[in-house]
Amino acid sequence: MQEWQVEFTGEAENGLAKFGRPIRRRIIDRLDWLAKNFNDATPLPLGGDWKGFFKLRIGNWRALYKIEFQRRIITVHYIDIRDKIYRRRK
Repeated sequence: MQEWQVEFTGEAENGLAKFGRPIRRRIIDRLDWLAKNFNDATPLPLGGDWKGFFKLRIGNWRALYKIEFQRRIITVHYIDIRDKIYRRRK
């Protein structure tokens, strides 16, 4: 079975770049885990203004992503501290 791929938007790359190396590594490792275990994981959907997005909890950080099921792609749109991420404007 084809493995899931993770892609980053420019906004997600900018969010990731503002963290130190250990935190970046932790976030990337968790996203790699999601890609490898996606069929066994339960995506956590968001509602309201964030309908269509899913969240991945990574300690105090969150990655907000969308899923393309047919292409098996997880597109990460935003990465930030949990207190700030939901205040963003899409």
